[in-house]
Order: sequence, then C-alpha cells, then structure tokens
Amino acid sequence: MDWFGRAKISFTSSPTPLVLEKKDGSRTDLRKVCEEATPPCQLNPLLFNGHLQTMWTAVNTEGPKIYYRRKIFDANHKTYNGTFAVDFAVDPHDNADETLPPRTAYYAEEDFVKIASDDSRPMLIVLHGLSGGSHEVYLRHAIEPLLADGENWAVCVVNSRGCANSAITSGVLFNARATWDVRQIVNWARETFPNRPLFGVGFSLGACILTNYVAEDGSACPLKAAVAVGNPFNLEVSSKALLRTFFGKEVYQRVMGTNMNKLINSHKESILKHTNLEWDRINNVTYLYEFDRAVQTVTWGYPTEDAYYRDASCADAVMAIRIPFFAISAADDPIAVDEAVPKEEIKQNPYTVLCSTSLGGHLSWFEIGGGRWHAKPISNFLKHMVSDIKLDSIRPTTNGHTLDGPKARTRFEPARRKLDILDT
Repeated sequence: MDWFGRAKISFTSSPTPLVLEKKDGSRTDLRKVCEEATPPCQLNPLLFNGHLQTMWTAVNTEGPKIYYRRKIFDANHKTYNGTFAVDFAVDPHDNADETLPPRTAYYAEEDFVKIASDDSRPMLIVLHGLSGGSHEVYLRHAIEPLLADGENWAVCVVNSRGCANSAITSGVLFNARATWDVRQIVNWARETFPNRPLFGVGFSLGACILTNYVAEDGSACPLKAAVAVGNPFNLEVSSKALLRTFFGKEVYQRVMGTNMNKLINSHKESILKHTNLEWDRINNVTYLYEFDRAVQTVTWGYPTEDAYYRDASCADAVMAIRIPFFAISAADDPIAVDEAVPKEEIKQNPYTVLCSTSLGGHLSWFEIGGGRWHAKPISNFLKHMVSDIKLDSIRPTTNGHTLDGPKARTRFEPARRKLDILDT
C-alpha cells in the first residue's frame, strides 16, 4: 500500500519523444511537457485501493456546477444517420430544461446560428464514459479549471447517442469504434471557429473512441493534442479480467450491465421502431458482456461480443496517432485494467506518453476534501500546450521518425488492425 495515499507516478514513452518548439524559440519534448503538467498524486488515504476509490464515486456525487446549452446535430454519416446531442458549456443560467440533465437547456435556434466566431480561444471537445454524459462528476471536475475566470476556454461535450437524456432516432446506439459523431463535431468546429486550436479529452469508453478517432485520422487529425483518461484500450482483455474475479463480475460487470439496460429501456419505443433487437432478451441482461452480446453484436453485425471487443479496441491504434497524445491511467483501475494498457506500443510512438499512478481506481483519484487529482494533469497539460508550445510547428514527420514498423515484406496498419503483404 502506498504510504498515506501518496501514489507513485510513472511515465512510459518513446526513448526519443516528439520534439516540440516553444513560443520563446527553445525546444522541449512531449514527455517533458507531460511530466511538468503532472503534480504529485496525494489521494485520500482512507480510499487506499482501486475498489474503494471507484466505489466512492457512488457516494461523492457533488462536483463543480457546470451549465450547458444543448444542440441536436443531424448526423452526416451516409450509413449511420440519425441525431446526437452536443452540450456546450455556457455562463450560468436559470432556465434549465427538466427533461435534460441538471443545469442544461436547449440552445434557441436564433442564438445557435450566431455561434460562429473568428476568435482564437482554445476549444476542448470532450467524450464521456459508458452510459454517461456531460453531467458526469469526473467530467465536470476536469473541465472546471479551464472554464474558471480568465482561462477563456470554450468547451463542448459530445453525448453518445441515447445518453444524457438524448433521443435515439436511428437503428444504432454507440460503441467504442463509433468515431463518426466526434469526427463530425471536430470538423464542424474547424469550419465554425477557424482560428481556434482544437483539443480533445476522452474518459473510459470515450477515451477509447477518441483514441480510435485520432488514429484513424492520423496526420490529418485537426486536433492539436488529445488526452485519454482511464482508457480500457484492449476491451477483450479488460472484459476477461473482470469476469475472472467474483468482485469484477458481480459488482462492475453487473453495475455496468444494469446501467446499459436502464439506458436502453428508457428508449424502448425508439428501439422497437428502428431496430430488430429482441426485447425479452435485453430484459434478461445482467452483466455488461450479456448486454454487448444481446445489443452490440446484433446492432453492428459482430458474430460475438469478443469479436466486437477485438475490433473496437484501440490498443493497436495507438501506433497510428500523429498528434501529441497524453494517456492518464491508474495501475489499480479495476475496470480499465493495467494489463490492457499497450505500453510497448506507446514506447514505439514518439507522439504518445502514458502517465500511470499506482492509486486512483477508475476515473476516481479522490483527494482529501473531495477534489479529483486527474483534473490537474489534464488542465495543466492543455494550458501548457496553449501558452508555451508553438502549435503550428507540430508536424507528423518531426524528428525524422519512421513509424512504419520493422523492415519486413509486410506492413501493419494499426488503425485497421491489419497486416498487409507488400510484395507478392
């Protein structure tokens, strides 16, 4: 046990991390930026392991009061149509909509059409965890420092379809490989705010989606940097780790399965209208893997839940990232388990750095007094990138690194999880 809640911090990165040019003309590298952004991790000593940290989230439900305005976007994906909700952090207001999460109201159409701006404020696009939304406490803790007086950040949260009291208007929910909604919002933000540097933060399942998106877009990704927090990375490994222990199955798998069951039951009319899912089968779901078997495999066409986990995992995708990428994990995370973290892949990619704490649980990191430690490295890193780093100098070929893998007659395409033969 770490002494009196003082967690050990370790970093994993390429031996030659991405070189970054500072605004004063000097140079640093991505690992140094991440290290400088990460303060000591002093957690509540009464919550001395990952289980206690994680379970405390059900008790400590207070957090910063963030206010939002919601906009419903029509999806522009040619196959996965429908709508999804994006919540924009705004100044406090007193006209919250009772049908939405706390402190949230819809944008008036006449106000939203005037949202475009040529200002150069940094903008953060956030993805939440499984069955969550913009209202989640861990998320509000993380963005509050950026919304504080004087920071001048713009923040929006992309809610997964059906989450945070949003409607389901097509035959799909969301999964860890469903990158098109965040891609649409990033591209929309690039057009609507052409001078804003864009950043991304994802939590848990949202971290997996964000990692897959950043990898799929590679050097063409419009984001200047991304942060992935509590990322399960390898979903099959994480799932099997939960199922092999009584606590993992009967607590975490059961709770997550119950939450997803509640979510889908709240959309029964839409589900019956748009899908061919078997309702009785869904209602018999107890564990998360059963939900994925009953819903995800049928919705997306995977033969088994393990096939979904393997395809949607982002562990291999890490190698395709070509923007500064900061991953933050806890070694005692009982859900996004440490054995699923692709540390060897991170060592091979100069664009990626992992910070791992010995304590913290899953998206918890509770400090004495109820604060959340993860908010500090997230906000510090993003602020440092904006204030100190010459963002336009970041190029996918910086340092002359070649990231095509070994000298063989094959090439592994990490975003596709596929080995191609080059010479037949």
